[in-house]
Amino acid sequence: MPASAASSRQASVTVLRFGRFAAMGAVAVLILIAGVWASWGTAQHVMLTKGRESGTVEVTRCGADMCTGRYTPLSEGSQPRARVELEKSVAVEKGRTYTVVMKPGGDDAVRSGPAGVLYAWIPLGGALLLASVVVAGGLRRTRVAWVLALSGVGLLTAAFVAV
Repeated sequence: MPASAASSRQASVTVLRFGRFAAMGAVAVLILIAGVWASWGTAQHVMLTKGRESGTVEVTRCGADMCTGRYTPLSEGSQPRARVELEKSVAVEKGRTYTVVMKPGGDDAVRSGPAGVLYAWIPLGGALLLASVVVAGGLRRTRVAWVLALSGVGLLTAAFVAV
């Protein structure tokens, strides 16, 4: 085989490797961005509480998706409400009282405290696990994949224990 054909083949292999690395890297980053995006919708209310109404909700009724109850304010300037909605999850039960932060401009409440923060970041935990598979398989970076996977498992486990 002539030297020019061998160098041309080597260049093709290098371009394909770079293309695979770029594509899988973009997919992994996109998965992580989607996880942060999905989590931030709730996490912003729980983590950035300055100026938000906070209080407690005593859950009186639970439907398929939402639980409702009476809101008792804890923060200054917050008004009591006869009925607010709290997203139903495995950790919300009828008859229990939860500390919450109210979403602005409505009657939707989000759990606060460590349990609320961890619960809000659950989508990121799933994204970390999914991205670890892409990093291990597509990028062949097993150490980075293990770090991502263990971070995701740690986040999901902490949320399960806290909630």
